[in-house]
Amino acid sequence: MRKPIAVIVMLAFLAFWIWAAGTLGSHLTGLPRWVQPVFFIVAGIGWVLPMRPLLKWMNANAPPEED
Repeated sequence: MRKPIAVIVMLAFLAFWIWAAGTLGSHLTGLPRWVQPVFFIVAGIGWVLPMRPLLKWMNANAPPEED
């Protein structure tokens, strides 16, 4: 039951993350040009950190897979 719940939470979080990164990124046009690539690199990798606890919870106490 953990995996379906985690997938729904992940999809909702990623949709929000993408929306927030796009919205904030569009407001960076007045800043120096080097800020945009740095922002989008951080935003592109940064979603992993908040997801780690969810992924650990999702896989906790998972029975070993059988072949």
